[in-house]
Amino acid sequence: MPAPAAKMRVQEEAAPPKTGNGLLAVVGLGIAFLLFTALLSVVRSGGLFTESNLLYAALIFYAAAAALYIGFGVSGTERYVKVASALVITAWVFNTLAAAHRWYTAGHPPFASVYEMLLSFVWTLALLTQYAERKYGVKLIGSVTMPIAVTTVVLMQLLPSDVHPLVPALQSTWLHVHVTLAMLAYAACALSFALAMMFLIKDNMKTESFLAVTSGISTLIYGALLLARFEKWGGLSVVAWDAARKQEVFVERGVRLSITIPDLGWLFLLVLAAVAAPLGIYGFAKLRKQEDFLLGANRAVFVGVLLQCVALAAFVLRARNGSYESGAAPGTFSTSLAASPFVLSGIIVGIFASLLYLMLYWRRQDLERLLPTADVLDRITYKTIGIAFPLLTLMIAAGAYWANRTWGSYWSWDPKETWAAITWLVYAGYLHMRITRGWRGRRAAYFAIFGFVVVMFTFFGVTYLLPGLHAYA
Repeated sequence: MPAPAAKMRVQEEAAPPKTGNGLLAVVGLGIAFLLFTALLSVVRSGGLFTESNLLYAALIFYAAAAALYIGFGVSGTERYVKVASALVITAWVFNTLAAAHRWYTAGHPPFASVYEMLLSFVWTLALLTQYAERKYGVKLIGSVTMPIAVTTVVLMQLLPSDVHPLVPALQSTWLHVHVTLAMLAYAACALSFALAMMFLIKDNMKTESFLAVTSGISTLIYGALLLARFEKWGGLSVVAWDAARKQEVFVERGVRLSITIPDLGWLFLLVLAAVAAPLGIYGFAKLRKQEDFLLGANRAVFVGVLLQCVALAAFVLRARNGSYESGAAPGTFSTSLAASPFVLSGIIVGIFASLLYLMLYWRRQDLERLLPTADVLDRITYKTIGIAFPLLTLMIAAGAYWANRTWGSYWSWDPKETWAAITWLVYAGYLHMRITRGWRGRRAAYFAIFGFVVVMFTFFGVTYLLPGLHAYA
């Protein structure tokens, strides 16, 4: 009679491998439900092949792909990657149709506004994700790039998307050249960011370091939201929305009318405390050299995810078509999610960042096994930036030539121009230090990550915080 241990080994060997049918079924049902509800809405309103419907379908498939890529990172089930790749291709097709519809409707390529640029950015990012996955075997790349795609498409759903005639400055072929180069370069920068993050995992960067970075990012997001929007008595300030005109309400030229959602600020303050707690516990553990406290920090991350989901649900329910008072004018005013696109996007970024960290914390060894070697990831990051940098250079050169033809000057030190030059210098520094000083490994990865942060500020921060000649972009 075989020993119990031998029996157990035989049973383990005979046990069938995990098929991953559970998550596939959940994702499939989620896709079917969302498409069915969208179809019912279309039947009531009419118009099936509209740009908003096509973009919504793309969002569904990008989100489903993100879920499966993260599921692959947690379980290592190969089927998830195959299905996720198919979903990305499906989403990319809908993304392409939305861009084509926009082009046909507007009469020009979709490059004239932030909304249209993001449409092109996501299209390129999905394409590069599939290229990196198939060419270099980086199967986990979608676990980073697809959340970026989902966040971007959610933001697009909230940004103004009406078609307007091009302003005179944009009525040029150089618009197509300049923005095409910019979106290709920015998508390549996003890919290099994802690859650099994976390199740090493969290079044995400590998990608690990722914990500190994740908590720091979430703390910055909610700290910035509360600093700008927290009102006395615990309200959260949002912008009033004119549903008839589909635009923000202005008190006077350039001054938006703010209204207050009662008590929502207290919830965001609680979320801020929850997402900052892991960073505080991490600092205390390092200061006192008591690593046991890090277990509590990881539990705090999980609590933070739950509270962020509660905050997301509360914000959506209360900001969607709500009506609230304003301290600047009598009466009540409506609001909409479209009036606060960056609040919603910030919450989603915080949730995704925390989920990706939890995936790393729970399955660190499996993730390292699924990734290519550190040297391969380092080389691919270098190649990706080697593609992005010439595109950035050509983008700036095309923009300068276009500016001279439009405004009579090659360079005006406009905020967008200045930060585009800063972005170029960051990536030029990366290539310079790598080629002349032989920088490899973590220093190069940090450079790539910092470069993408600068890219995001150049694209979003400058556009909304530092308006100038590029105010329309």
